[in-house]
Amino acid sequence: MDERKCMCGSSDVRVVACSGASNVGQIANNAAIELAREKVAGFFCLAGVGAHIKGMVKSGKEADLMISIDGCPVQCAAKTLQHAEIEPAIQIIVTDLGIEKSHEMALNEGDCERVVKKVKEELSC
Repeated sequence: MDERKCMCGSSDVRVVACSGASNVGQIANNAAIELAREKVAGFFCLAGVGAHIKGMVKSGKEADLMISIDGCPVQCAAKTLQHAEIEPAIQIIVTDLGIEKSHEMALNEGDCERVVKKVKEELSC
């Protein structure tokens, strides 16, 4: 049985997202923005981690909990964190939620909401 405590509202839950050149990359990014707006998690700069900016990497390592949202199974966001020795506690892959990847940038708000809901479920919100 998973005994994780609810992390909603913790001041140090952070989220990074793929913002790749596909609908699912944009859905991942929009979901992270919504999680930040709802104060579920702070939106963290994946580019800064990928650039190995010391303060960004240090800050990422010090987070209570890091969430990565990737558009597809390539998992660029999670792998970028891992390359900097930051292990995401929660990894969400948009295509695993039954959302099909396309290179059209059209976003479906319902798809974004599904990703946000999945993150909240993982956090036990």
